[in-house]
Amino acid sequence: MSTITGTTTTIPAGTYQSVIAHSEANFAVKYVVSTFRGTFEQFDGVLTSDENGARLDGTVKADSIVVKDENLAAHLKSPEFFDTEQYPEIKFTSLEITRDGDAITVEGDLTIKDHTEKVTGTGTITGPAEDAFGNTKIGLELETVVDRTKFGLNWNAPLPKGGFALSNEVKLSVVLELVKA
Repeated sequence: MSTITGTTTTIPAGTYQSVIAHSEANFAVKYVVSTFRGTFEQFDGVLTSDENGARLDGTVKADSIVVKDENLAAHLKSPEFFDTEQYPEIKFTSLEITRDGDAITVEGDLTIKDHTEKVTGTGTITGPAEDAFGNTKIGLELETVVDRTKFGLNWNAPLPKGGFALSNEVKLSVVLELVKA
């Protein structure tokens, strides 16, 4: 379990599973003069809490990447980027969760292509709340920025007047609606 600290540390005990219809996993990266965005359609997040603390685990199916161009999607799945055939999953495991009211910070290990780096995501936590059907739910929104080259995603293209087409900094964001199992 992760250590949970902060002035408001209550995450009610239980296991909370992501509801895919109300959750998303996205990335954004500068490309030449604009921001390129993509998403992953298949992922799972689990928040577990008990008297010893809380833990957030996530798994993304790397080949579920969605972008607006089919050829680009194939390139992102290739060895030059995610190499989804050899590395089918992206994983996250929390090490520490800090909650202060609705603000939350989650530190943990992110693994892409067998490269693991510590990352810190910040955002908000909402709930718990009961929905119209009697289910207990928690909302979680987190963002972080990572250097893609630390994970072996090194492709780039030089620009004619200097510099490169693709930024190394990538913003990752997750929005999770979690339901108590």
